[in-house]
Amino acid sequence: MSSTLSVRWTIAPAIAPRPLINCNRCGGVRPYRCSEKFRVNANGKRIDVWLIYRCVDCDNSWNRAILERCNRRDIEPSLIAALESNDPALARRFAFDSKALRNRIGRIEEFPDVAVGKELLHGRPECAVALSLELRLDAATSLRLDRLLAGELGISRSKLQVWQDRRLLTVDPDSAGAWRKPVRDRATIRIDLAGEADRDVIVGAPCG
Repeated sequence: MSSTLSVRWTIAPAIAPRPLINCNRCGGVRPYRCSEKFRVNANGKRIDVWLIYRCVDCDNSWNRAILERCNRRDIEPSLIAALESNDPALARRFAFDSKALRNRIGRIEEFPDVAVGKELLHGRPECAVALSLELRLDAATSLRLDRLLAGELGISRSKLQVWQDRRLLTVDPDSAGAWRKPVRDRATIRIDLAGEADRDVIVGAPCG
């Protein structure tokens, strides 16, 4: 029987990044929230699509360009249907693309709040002396890896530091300061728990 408890965590950001825009109603820079609504404008064979954002203070609108002057024949009919019906999954995909949003507007406000879905891949907690975590991102997040691990495993970040210093905690792919940087998709975390006094508590947390 395997002595390693393997678990997959699927991490979904809870709050979409917000562009910081000079609101002409408020008279200053304000965060704008995604409305999850598209505006589709068809002019002959050309189509333009925007994702609508609204000022958190006064509800003033800002339209984020998604498609500009595109030939309708070059767009999949299913995509047009999703845009016209304000498909929630499609709106989420655009709303949580922080890189594209930053490229469009420059300054954005990001949030570390996430929901974590947990799936046991193999192993049994009562037999485990090592923990392997496979991380999958639903969308990019600003949440640091050490904060994710501390929160979900119910331990302190100082204990994580001790584990890393003793090479009991490893991150793959490894990079300088990876565990103090935002969570990366498809990262794998391995923790050696042999001799750890809180082993029973720690191995019970990943699947909870």
